[in-house]
Amino acid sequence: MARMLPDPTFYPSPKMAGEAPAESLAYVALLTNGQNGKKDALGVVDTDPRSPDYGRLVGKLDFPNGGNELHHFGWNACSSHLCAYAPNPHMERRFLVVPGTHSSRIHVVDTMPDPRKPRLVKVIEGAEVTAKTGYAAPHTVHCGPDGIYINALGTQDGDGPGGIFILDHETFEPRGSWELNRGPQYLAYDFWWHLGHDVMITSEWGTPNMVSSGVNPELLLAGKYGNALHVWDLRRRSHIQKLELGAEQQMVLELRPAHDPRRSYGFVGVVLSLKDLSSSIWMWQHNDATKRWEVRKVIEIPAEPADPSELPPLLQGFKAVPPLVTDINLSLDDRFLYVSCWGTGEVRQYDVTDPLEPRLRGTLAIGGIVRRKPHPSSEARALNGGPQMIEVSRDGRRVYLTNALYTPWDAQFYPDGIRGWMAKVDVAPNGGIAFDPQFLVEFENGLRPHQVRLEGGDASSDSFCYAE
Repeated sequence: MARMLPDPTFYPSPKMAGEAPAESLAYVALLTNGQNGKKDALGVVDTDPRSPDYGRLVGKLDFPNGGNELHHFGWNACSSHLCAYAPNPHMERRFLVVPGTHSSRIHVVDTMPDPRKPRLVKVIEGAEVTAKTGYAAPHTVHCGPDGIYINALGTQDGDGPGGIFILDHETFEPRGSWELNRGPQYLAYDFWWHLGHDVMITSEWGTPNMVSSGVNPELLLAGKYGNALHVWDLRRRSHIQKLELGAEQQMVLELRPAHDPRRSYGFVGVVLSLKDLSSSIWMWQHNDATKRWEVRKVIEIPAEPADPSELPPLLQGFKAVPPLVTDINLSLDDRFLYVSCWGTGEVRQYDVTDPLEPRLRGTLAIGGIVRRKPHPSSEARALNGGPQMIEVSRDGRRVYLTNALYTPWDAQFYPDGIRGWMAKVDVAPNGGIAFDPQFLVEFENGLRPHQVRLEGGDASSDSFCYAE
């Protein structure tokens, strides 16, 4: 929807976005398995400490079906619309585009006129997505300057290659696949860009057949899940370079590039090392001398020894609980990197002012396969699941966590069933983190929370073309 003036939630630079008003609402993807008629939903949580409803679910939009496996939804428009080469400043950050990885459906939700009462205004069925793009199993949505970009894990038959397709950001019509020359890329997962350098980075997980029934031990031990990054020419839609992390590094997932458009580096999380069950964070960067892209490990988080009787069957033979880093997020000022350890039940804060030498500044425990650490609001009640999705406010002072990963994988690592919760972490100005004891949202009727989007934008839903 066009505006006479630019949307006030569009910001030319990360610094200006960080000075924006605090969010008062959070939108949360709520998953069900679709059994017994249960439906997926989009939840609305009050995040305003001055509100009598603070820390409560104040709205819920039920979708027509359950079992979609809702994942990383995003806004239809964002600050990237201010980029000079593809300007769309009169668009409005209003609609949320919500993909279903199992159904291949895409749901378009209008958050206006009442942000607490979002409305479903369009459903693109999976058959249409596949017919118009060649892809299936959409997973992640990012707003780009010239359209809504969505990645897909594979094709209709459940194999690869996976890749990216685009929706028109006004009509939401699928415009076809993005790649013109994919080179060696076959597995797909996340994608992000350096708009100031006309470069896209993509990561790898697995095809739908490799992931939709849970972790396949044979594929894992053979090193068949994703273990590389790919660099692309953003304008030419062409593959430039493959960055190998090593076959022992399995499941190269969330990408967090520097927000400053002058910088050409970023971080990616790796779920598991076959060598020792550790998780790791790697940094990619452009080498100006060689004019090539490079990647190196900058953080390693070890597995923790555990009594096999306390572990799910998948892990009992290892006698250890792996960290299982399944999400990371970077504050808008590029200073703090947050890492979720879904297996051990820990969220970590690193100071990455020097991205090559991250410094651990804070840790918090909640949930976990073995720990079952309670929230401060109820110290006697164990929580399951662990910190999974992470979202950081624009000013970097608040971090939101949810505990569900992916339904088939939830069942393997938390066989007693994920009991959904959402927590909030407060961040001290110079580092250090603490749970807000007044904020724990617990979801009933088997609803599992996943991706969070914040009113007006957040640290992972905007990209910028300009710096201060």
